[in-house]
Amino acid sequence: MPKVTIKVGGQDLTLETGKLAKQANGAVFATYAGSAVLATVCCSEDTIEGLDYVPLQVEYNEKYYAAGKIPGGFLKREGKAKDKEILVSRLIDRPIRPLFSKAFKRDIQVVPTVVSADQINPPDVIAMVAASAAVCISDIPFNGPAAAVRVCYLDGEYIINPTFEQIEKTDMEIVVAGIKN
Repeated sequence: MPKVTIKVGGQDLTLETGKLAKQANGAVFATYAGSAVLATVCCSEDTIEGLDYVPLQVEYNEKYYAAGKIPGGFLKREGKAKDKEILVSRLIDRPIRPLFSKAFKRDIQVVPTVVSADQINPPDVIAMVAASAAVCISDIPFNGPAAAVRVCYLDGEYIINPTFEQIEKTDMEIVVAGIKN
């Protein structure tokens, strides 16, 4: 199983493929500290004629079980997407959308799912990296990869991929995404 580990912000970011979601066009399991995200990408087999845009759908999911919470009582299901999930879906969509070929003309769905959240490190940036990596290893034409980090300015220094606690105390917080160029 292919596996890559790099140091980002003082922690190891590991991207692994080949174990999970084998029927998807591409799947990457990313871990960073105690958080883990499974990102999958699938595309339709049918070409849609007359499109002048990329039919891309990104659905970021944070499951309750990832934080060790199981909904009880009346609510038995996860429910509709939370505002945070919608915003993170947009964070993932914006840097990767221009990297797809408009000539491909097939529906593309990218689904990063948080499967473990350590409640210390935000999983959204990990999902951004995992989603881009999943598309890169798929058979979908893609001019990536794209990478992302969260940068905070705290006590006179920049911190890459800060913890939730550091984010609360920060003077500045920004998520930066881009490609090699």
